[in-house]
Amino acid sequence: MNTRTQTLHDDASISPAAAAHNRWLQLALGLVCMMAISSPQYVWTLLTKALSAKLGVPLPELQVTFSLLIILQTFFSPFQGKLIDRFGPRLLISLGTVMSGLSWVLASMATSTSMLYLTYGLVGGLGTGIVYVGVVGLMVRWFPDRRGFAAGAVAAGYGMGAIVTTFPITASLASRGIDATLWIYGIAFAVVGFVASQGLRTPNAVAPMKAATLAAASKVPDLRPSQMMKSPLFWLMFAMMTMMSTSGLMVTSQMATFAADFGITKVMVFGMAALPLALTIDRFTNGLTRPLFGWVSDRFGRENTMFFAFVLEGVAMALWLMTRDNAVLFVLLSGVVFFGWGEIFSLFPSTLTDTFGTRHATENYGWLYISQGIGSIFGGPLAALLHQHAGSWTPVFASAITLDIVTAVLALFMLKPMRARFLAAANR
Repeated sequence: MNTRTQTLHDDASISPAAAAHNRWLQLALGLVCMMAISSPQYVWTLLTKALSAKLGVPLPELQVTFSLLIILQTFFSPFQGKLIDRFGPRLLISLGTVMSGLSWVLASMATSTSMLYLTYGLVGGLGTGIVYVGVVGLMVRWFPDRRGFAAGAVAAGYGMGAIVTTFPITASLASRGIDATLWIYGIAFAVVGFVASQGLRTPNAVAPMKAATLAAASKVPDLRPSQMMKSPLFWLMFAMMTMMSTSGLMVTSQMATFAADFGITKVMVFGMAALPLALTIDRFTNGLTRPLFGWVSDRFGRENTMFFAFVLEGVAMALWLMTRDNAVLFVLLSGVVFFGWGEIFSLFPSTLTDTFGTRHATENYGWLYISQGIGSIFGGPLAALLHQHAGSWTPVFASAITLDIVTAVLALFMLKPMRARFLAAANR
């Protein structure tokens, strides 16, 4: 059943009041689906020691699994988005949640790194990618008047969802071992995600919104990806999201390493080890910033919010580097850094949909989301090579800070006027 047919079937008879209630239910279900797929990425670090011992392989060989998970999650997202737009969100997101959970079940049976790459990396990456782009693409359609907030809320579910499972999985690893833990939690993730996805629906053309928003939305062209990618505006957004992804993923992937080099890992802060405390705070602020800055951008403009948030991250990273020998500031500033970074997952999808329309929003965002995969390469292995070559973290941090500031300037002085001209031309 195609999207248009599903739309009429699902929502044609729903009153505006019922539709308003229904969209908040959709947001809640989307949030649960995102939480169900968050652990493969955010709990991976807890599994590496046990998996390395089980398979008898060194950590670098094992980490290829994680790279495959991220690359497959992002690089196939345009094609997954096309399938979602073609067959509807419920079917594809259901499949994605089951694949994500099944990847853990199959990984529990892996006896070699090749099997782990195919199960945890391939199956898990494709499954989480379907759910991520599908849920974000669906929410920006349900909330045309609050796109930033809605995209940020479900993205927060992905960023913060693992908080719920971190301690139970840690306890399970200690008591049951790696295989039983993967099997039990894989089943649980698949069941929870599948059940939540059964309630997902595509909104009809009269989804509730403010009159001013409805008037503005009607003037936005619904462009297909092939049309969108002919616009320099899309490639500017792509470059900006790549630069911001590079900066944030450099910190995400290298934090334990540079914390050790700065002498932070063995220091206690507020009665707790500095690095785990910093990681806990980071996970919280990385989730909180997504709906918060999305909500701010709904009221004060996408580009204005981008400028403030990106500058905030750049300044926080500069202060972080300058005070790297102070463990307390290291912990606190790490939270500010992630607070200034995580909002890209609400600001960019909402800006993209504001500009190129809702009809192909999921597939369009899939193409933009590839920038996250490119950023993982620049911020991961290439940043590590730069550190290795320079023998210092200073040029790595300097590069990330420069990317933050440049992207902030581009948002205010290039993206904002270009979008204004593009939408004015569409109105004419």
